Amino acid sequence: MAILINDDKKLFTLQTRNSTYQMKVGEFGYLYHLYYGKRIDHQDLSYLLYDGPSHFTPYPYESKNRVGSLTLMPQEFPTVGTGDLGSVALDVENADGTRIIDLKYKGYEVLAGKYSLTELPSFYSHNNDAQTLKITLVDVISDIEVELYYGVFEDKDVITRAVVISNLSENAIQLKKTQSLSLDLISGQYDLIHFHGRWADERNFERVSLTHNVTTFGSDYGISSAKENPGFILLNKDTTEETGDCYGFNLVYSGNFQATAELGTLEQSRVTLGLGDNEFSWQLDPGAMFEVPEAVMSFSSTGLTQLSHNFHDAIRENLCRSKYINGPRPVLINNWEATYFDFTGKKLLEIATAAKDIGADLFVMDDGWFGKRSDDNSSLGDWFVNEQKLGCSLNELVTKINALGMEFGIWFEPEMVNEDSELYNAHPDWVLNFPHRRPLLSRGQMVLDMSKEAVQNYLFDRISDVLDSANVSYIKWDMNRPITEWYSKDLTDSRQGELQHRYVLGLYKLLGRLTRRYPDVLFEGCSSGGARFDLGMLAYEPQIWTSDNTDAINRLKIQYGTSFFYPISTMGSHVSASPNHQNGRVTPFETRANVAMAGTFGYELDVTKMSDADKKQAKAYTDFYKRVQEMTFEGDYYHLVSPFDRDNDAVAWQIVAKDQSKSLVTIVATDVVGNPPFVYIKLRGLKSNAKYKIKDNIYSGDALMNAGLKLMQPKGNYLQNKFILKKLPILNELEVRFCRPPQQENLAETHGSTWS
Repeated sequence: MAILINDDKKLFTLQTRNSTYQMKVGEFGYLYHLYYGKRIDHQDLSYLLYDGPSHFTPYPYESKNRVGSLTLMPQEFPTVGTGDLGSVALDVENADGTRIIDLKYKGYEVLAGKYSLTELPSFYSHNNDAQTLKITLVDVISDIEVELYYGVFEDKDVITRAVVISNLSENAIQLKKTQSLSLDLISGQYDLIHFHGRWADERNFERVSLTHNVTTFGSDYGISSAKENPGFILLNKDTTEETGDCYGFNLVYSGNFQATAELGTLEQSRVTLGLGDNEFSWQLDPGAMFEVPEAVMSFSSTGLTQLSHNFHDAIRENLCRSKYINGPRPVLINNWEATYFDFTGKKLLEIATAAKDIGADLFVMDDGWFGKRSDDNSSLGDWFVNEQKLGCSLNELVTKINALGMEFGIWFEPEMVNEDSELYNAHPDWVLNFPHRRPLLSRGQMVLDMSKEAVQNYLFDRISDVLDSANVSYIKWDMNRPITEWYSKDLTDSRQGELQHRYVLGLYKLLGRLTRRYPDVLFEGCSSGGARFDLGMLAYEPQIWTSDNTDAINRLKIQYGTSFFYPISTMGSHVSASPNHQNGRVTPFETRANVAMAGTFGYELDVTKMSDADKKQAKAYTDFYKRVQEMTFEGDYYHLVSPFDRDNDAVAWQIVAKDQSKSLVTIVATDVVGNPPFVYIKLRGLKSNAKYKIKDNIYSGDALMNAGLKLMQPKGNYLQNKFILKKLPILNELEVRFCRPPQQENLAETHGSTWS
C-alpha cells in the first residue's frame, strides 16, 4: 500500500517504489515532518525529533519543560504567529488585524485515486494508480480549516501536494502568503540547483550551496518567467548524475511564484514553494475556500538522472490530457524567421510547397495574418483574417495547403491588445492599467484583463470563429510581455492583490474551454520564447516553444537546463537559418538538425531559398527524426556531457528506449583546438550483459558504460555526430560457438560534417 496509517501513534507514512515520506502528530497537536528519503520499512521515526531545550526561542504555552519550539521542530506546514522564525507556508491576517494562524491536527482521510482541484490544473491518475491522503488541520480560535492533500504515485516515485483553506468563521480574513509545500529536513548539508535566465537565454543551470541566509527566488513577471523556473533541486554535496540523494520540486502554475531555501540555526533545512510576490493578498470571505496550486516532488537516492526520469514519466503520463501526448506529432515549418510580417498567401503557399519536399507535415502561419497588422504596433485583439493581405480567405489558403498533404496551423496572442486596434477602441476598460496613468508598453502592446469573464468569452468566440472557418489543426499560443500594471477595474481597491491569481485562473478557464472543444487541435505554448515553460501550461498544451533563440549552440544550454524537469516531447525545437538571426553564428546544417532533434523538431527558415542539395539533406534528417521520434519522446534521457562544464569542449546526450533495445547518442563539439585530444564518452542506461551494434562494430553494454567509446579528434566548426545502438538478440550457447551473429540493420546514420 502507498499510504500506511498508525492511528494509535497518529503516524502517517507515504511509500513509493523507492522513497518514504513520514509525518506524525506531536504532543501539542502540531503536525511534524519526520522523514523524506530512500525507502525504509514502516516504523516510527519520531526518535529523530529534536528534544533539547528551546534556548531563547518561543515554545508552546502547553510545554512544561520549555521544549517544542516550532522554530526548531520540523513542521509539515509552518504558519505565521506560532513562534516559527523561518519561512512560513501560510500567512494570514485575521479580522481583528492579528497575523496568526495556529493549526492543530483534526483528522485524516484516505481516498482511492488522485484528488483533483476545481479551478486549477493538477496531475491525474489512471485506473487508480495513485492514492490520496487528506490531513485536516484547524485553528479553533480563528475558525480556519486547512486541508493538506498528498497524491502518491507509488510506481513513479512522485508525490503531489495541494492545500485548501476554508474560512468557517463569520468574518473575512486576508491571505497574505500561501505556499503549496514546505519540507523540513532534520539534518544535512545541501546544495541548491535552480534555473535562471532571460529572454533568449532561458533555464541556465546554477548549483550553489545552501546557507543560513534565506535564498528566495521566483517570478513577479505575471508569468512563471525566464528569470526563474518553478522547478528546482535540493541535493547532497556529493550528488552527481548517477549517485547521491536529491529532491526535486515543481509547481503546476503559470503565474507569479515564490520559492525559498534555507539552512536553520541547528543545521536543519527548509524549502517552500507556492504562490507569491510582495503584492499578493486574497480576501477569504465567511464560508469561502481557497485552492493553492498543486506542487509536485520526487526523491532519488541514485542521482539527478533518476530524478529527471521520475518527473519526465509523470509529466508525460499524468499531466496533459491532449491526444498528442502518446501519439506521433507532425514535423512543422513555421514562416516567422522566413518572412516575419512581410508575406502574402502566395508566399506562404510557396514555402509550404517547398517544405513538403523536405518532409514537413504541418505548415504554421505565424504573426501578421489578422486585422491590419504589418508590424508589432497594431491589431492585437482583432482576430479577423486579413483577406486582402493573404489574397484569399483563410479557408482557401488552408485548402490549398491541405491539398499538398500538409496540415495547417496558426499563431495567436490572445492575452494581448494594441492601442491601435478595434478591440481597444471598443473596450479600453478591458486593459490592465492603473487609474489616471498611461500604461507601460512592451513590444507595443498592453495586457487584457483575463480575470474578466467578458474578455474570456470574447477570446473564446474569436478563436472559435477562426478554427471553425478552416481546417486548422495546430495553434501556437503566444504571450510576449511581462505584466506590470496590476489593476483591474472590476476589483475594489482592497482586492487588487487578488488580480495576479485571478488572471491565471481566467487563462486556465479559457484554455480549458478551447482544448475541450477542439480535442484534435495541437496546442503549443510560447511566451517570448520559453518564458512560461511550466507544468500549468503543459496541463493544456503538450509542447512549449523552448526559446526564441534558435541558434543550435546556444540551444545546447537552454535545452540541457530544461531537460532536468521537462521531457523532450515538451520542448519545441526547430532548424533555423545560418547565419542565425539572433546572434549571427554560422553553424553546419547537420549540427542544427541534430540539436533540434532533442525536441519536437521542425523548421524555422525559408525553404524556398534552400539548394536542392540542402533540401535533400533536410529530407534525410526529417525521415530519420520520424523513425526515432517514438523512442525520443517515450525513452529515458541521459545527460552525458554538460554544456555548463567549462572544462568540456563538447556536449553529449543519450536517449534509451524503455526496453533498452536501442539508443540514440548525440555529440556536438563546442570548441576545437590545435592537436586536439580524442573525445572519449561513456554511455548510460544500457543492459550490462547485452550486446549492442554501432555501425559494423559490436560492443557489450558493460563496456560501453564503463570503458566507453573513443571518437575521432574534432576539426572544423561545431561538428556533430550521432549514432544509434541496437541491441542484438540473445544467442544460445551453440550459436555463440558455431555461428556468426545474424546481420542487423545498420541504423547508425550520419550526414555531412561529423566525426566518429
